[in-house]
Amino acid sequence: MAFQIVRNDITKITADAIVNTANPEPTFMAGTDSAIYLAAGADRLLAERAKIGPIAEGDVAVTPAFDLNAKYIFHTVGPVWNGGDNGEKDTVRNCYLNCLNKAVELGIESIAFPLISTGIYGFPKADALIIATSVFSEFLADHELDITLVVFDNESFTLSGKIFSGVNEYIDENYAVEKITEEYGFAGAASFEAADEICEDAEVPEERAERRSPRRKNLLRSICDYSRLEAPVTGAAMPKSEIPPEAAMGAPVAAQAAMAAAPVKPQRSLEDVVKNVSETWSQSLLRLITEKGYTDTEVYKRANADRKLFSKIRSNKDYKPKKATALAFALALKLNIDETKDLLGKAGYALSKSSITDLIVEYFIENEVYDIMTINLALYEHNEPLLG
Repeated sequence: MAFQIVRNDITKITADAIVNTANPEPTFMAGTDSAIYLAAGADRLLAERAKIGPIAEGDVAVTPAFDLNAKYIFHTVGPVWNGGDNGEKDTVRNCYLNCLNKAVELGIESIAFPLISTGIYGFPKADALIIATSVFSEFLADHELDITLVVFDNESFTLSGKIFSGVNEYIDENYAVEKITEEYGFAGAASFEAADEICEDAEVPEERAERRSPRRKNLLRSICDYSRLEAPVTGAAMPKSEIPPEAAMGAPVAAQAAMAAAPVKPQRSLEDVVKNVSETWSQSLLRLITEKGYTDTEVYKRANADRKLFSKIRSNKDYKPKKATALAFALALKLNIDETKDLLGKAGYALSKSSITDLIVEYFIENEVYDIMTINLALYEHNEPLLG
């Protein structure tokens, strides 16, 4: 089973257990605590809660869920944020871990958490998110459980730290340039006059040029080389009157002319093509698991997938995964960029510079960070779908 983050009201979630960030005394206040009591039936839930009495910080107690779409409510008491130097992070970690252990004890299959203590208790949401996913990652390595983290609002989380520091820059350098390429057609769809406009525009003032990253400078230089114009770093562009006649035709016409002049290769029959089809995505995946010396279990867990899904993959050589699933298994296998592209290609997909998700995944692969929880946090921060 697997982990997901959703933006929703936790009282609307269906799960075996709903976690309430509770008051230490048998009463309820504002925020998630109040919403759960009101949705479950405040009088009956409060009567059950009174039987338990006070709950210490980090501990968990269980009541029926009454009118919620769940069997149980896990009441756990988080800390009030007091600057972070008073054990608050350890207490929040204990809240998550004790709830998960209680789920195992009761034999349940699914559990939904809020971000504990991030409401009126003031715990920073970004810190709570990182703590929660860290605990979930460690727990799911040894257990089968569906875990849902429910975030009520649409606040954008700014995740700090060394791992995330280069994500935005990498996206900016690749995504923006790819969009320019699409617009002006440097994949072979537009004329060289468009390239001329881009190269002229690249002659920016000195202060802007200094801010331009080396990757972006190199790409602009490549664009200008492609259009047979002199790169902007050396001065003015070549006058259009001096552009060779074959370049003036534009890329599509020039390409057609080159194809017409090339020798004709003997054609293969459809039967020959079908006979020589390469291994499928499922076959490639299973082969790579064996070659890298991994077990099925560690791979599907690292991919944030469940055992049922992996059984379907193993039993069906023609299994067609969603792209998010294919990416997740590439990460689980710790493939490099070329290997990832090859595995995606077996399923009919490719990494695209026009996709924020693909750029984020590519960034982490290039930095040899394969932890899917970490990558999903970056995807979540950029409002992209999670992997797995």
